[in-house]
Amino acid sequence: MYETLNKDYLKKLYGRISPFEFKDKLISLANLNKEQFNGTVLDAGRGNPNWTSSTPRQAFFTLGQFAVLECERTLCFENLSGTIKKDGIYNRFINYYNENINLPGIKLLKEIIDFCINEFDFNEDDFLFELSDGIIGDNYPFPDRMLLHIEKIVNKYLLKELCGQEKYNNDYDVFAVEGGTAAMCYIFESLVANKLLNKGDTIALMTPIFTPYLEIPHLPNYNFNVIRIHANEVDENNNPTYQYPLDELSKLKNKDIKALFIVNPNNPASIALSEKCIDNLMDVVNNYNPNLMIITDDVYCTFINNFKSVISYLPYNTVGVYSLSKYFGVTGWRLGTILLNKNNIFNELISNLPKEDKDVLNDRYKHMKLDPEEIPFIDRLVADSRQVALNHTAGLSTPQQVQMSLFCGSALVDINNNYKNLTIEICKKRKSNLFEGLGLEVDENPLDASYYTEINILEWAKNKYSEDFSSYISKNYTPLDILYSLAENYSVVLLNGDGFASSEWSFRISLANLNDNCYYIIGKVLRKVLNDLLKEWEESNFAKENLTKKAQ
Repeated sequence: MYETLNKDYLKKLYGRISPFEFKDKLISLANLNKEQFNGTVLDAGRGNPNWTSSTPRQAFFTLGQFAVLECERTLCFENLSGTIKKDGIYNRFINYYNENINLPGIKLLKEIIDFCINEFDFNEDDFLFELSDGIIGDNYPFPDRMLLHIEKIVNKYLLKELCGQEKYNNDYDVFAVEGGTAAMCYIFESLVANKLLNKGDTIALMTPIFTPYLEIPHLPNYNFNVIRIHANEVDENNNPTYQYPLDELSKLKNKDIKALFIVNPNNPASIALSEKCIDNLMDVVNNYNPNLMIITDDVYCTFINNFKSVISYLPYNTVGVYSLSKYFGVTGWRLGTILLNKNNIFNELISNLPKEDKDVLNDRYKHMKLDPEEIPFIDRLVADSRQVALNHTAGLSTPQQVQMSLFCGSALVDINNNYKNLTIEICKKRKSNLFEGLGLEVDENPLDASYYTEINILEWAKNKYSEDFSSYISKNYTPLDILYSLAENYSVVLLNGDGFASSEWSFRISLANLNDNCYYIIGKVLRKVLNDLLKEWEESNFAKENLTKKAQ
């Protein structure tokens, strides 16, 4: 096994495969020597959180028990039951609640139900039937895009977290999907299927960015021409701010750029766009490139107070992607959403396509509607997710939608943001522990989600010691050398930042998936690696000085 994990072998892979695939090799390497470190590998590579939102899960399982009883009311023969009947189901739920007041999560369940009935003026039986029948999962999702009541709950949650809106409005449609990854796949596919992007077209990526956004555009069925908009702004101390200067955003004035992809807060630094950046972006779109299609992935937005997505500023041009996975600890549930304003550029661009393209699309969607030109982009997304012909079986499974509604509902009734504050506190504390181990001060930044952070070895060496020391590292080592040493000698696994189109010498550290004290250890290990390099550099300088003296 060790033979396949030597540095020469990994050198052939480095930079040629995804950092996530490369990480798995480092984990295998780290596992070889983990016994030296209490049998533990500190994998700060992947960002799967090590917390879960518990009470909405309890509410889900308690609702499930109620729903099974409802099935047994209509028919019960051994383990064969009937299906749920709507009439009177709300009153039966109230009786169930009163008789089982101590069941796990039942108080939150009733609180969410009461809130939604009052907030959205839901018919009580219609709402309870949708939740109960949905959690049983005995029917196809209908409507296929999203269940009617649940869409309104998720819609309000998204508007609250992405747009800072307290009042519900019906200007947006939501498509529930199997996590943020499914949202990405569906959007890319539908943009191409609907002739909004064609093979070889020019798109832009705001970098650094989640690795798949770098990789997908170059797949053979897309082969897009990619322009990178770099977050290369620096502050007065020459430290990166991860913001986008005007000269970079001005690249978007080029009308050949048809689509812009954003991760906000970004990945790996998890820094949100500043108001200045958003203002400049709005100016470019409104005055120079009004047909620009924007796709914003805001998965880390809840880890920043008062966050506002690009979709709240440019709703006509933007489709929003949001996954519940990180915030609620539900990567295994596969819960994601696509959010789109009813009035949008995607519909307009489709309506303005040449006749020959419209004819092709009409043929594609002809079995859905007699006049397929009237089908909006959001419904085309749904159909395309099932190759159109299977549109009648499209949609996220109804139990997943019910669990999604309970997560979103729990956030809506949590008016003091207690859960949000806890998750933010966890991330901030872990970053503080990491930097304490590094021997560095944490810069307070309200735009910092602290879900990940980046450490640039060269910048650290230059700022703490000297530019000569930093140059020594870059001339004598590679980033792979550092990653390899961390895995082999300390069983610490990090991701290379250049895999996200960030700095070549930066490393991404996930602050979400390890216990708090682990980050102090990782910081100390990184500081030891730097100090060992410093000692080596000082000894080489000393040797050079001695040689010079002897020569004299």
